[in-house]
Amino acid sequence: MATVGIVGGLGPESTIDYYRRIIKAWQQEDPATSPSLVIDSLDAQRALQLVASDRQALTDYLLASIERLSSAGAGFAVLSANTAHVVFDDLAARARIPLVSIVETCAAEAQRLGLRRAGLLGTRFTMEERFYPAVFGRAGIDVVTPNAGERAWVHDRYVNELLKGDFRDATRQQFIALVDRLQRDEPIDGVVLGGTELPLLLQGDTIAGVRVLDTTALHVGAIVARLRQGL
Repeated sequence: MATVGIVGGLGPESTIDYYRRIIKAWQQEDPATSPSLVIDSLDAQRALQLVASDRQALTDYLLASIERLSSAGAGFAVLSANTAHVVFDDLAARARIPLVSIVETCAAEAQRLGLRRAGLLGTRFTMEERFYPAVFGRAGIDVVTPNAGERAWVHDRYVNELLKGDFRDATRQQFIALVDRLQRDEPIDGVVLGGTELPLLLQGDTIAGVRVLDTTALHVGAIVARLRQGL
């Protein structure tokens, strides 16, 4: 059986969600068994500091986790956070085992759905860096982000609430209003929940009438498919 290695802890709530979803998705196909996985839990605050100040150190920090997962028997690895994909290409080039990208998985689904213009929510690093526009651009899809003030608000709620497992109804309603604003003013035909804590706050197939791309769900689907290929 294939084994997946999960770089977790970025943050803890989404890592738990990954574990639960992988088990559930696997058992929907094969309830008599369970998948093989290994989790290496990192420090979310340290990772955020490195994203902001030292990308080489961030790459080294994540690569050390992937190496531990490989040594523990993982045949491939995933990063259970969107922001960490800012150094995905460097990691993929240096890692001893293959990596499955959350961004590439999401872009493939957006292309399958025929989306042309997708809103993107996540940390300010995810919203402001080029890794989402670059990958989606190859599929002919434009990426739209909130304005500067909205990005600051989203990042603040993400870091100071969602990463801490604090999911408030008032914050949920404000996110819904933001997606509604993007749909009216841009307009967008889909919204990427580009942070793996966001699906814990915003559940459902649509937000304000806009199609949702749940990056956790899509990534889990790709992980389980890869695991089953190893049987």
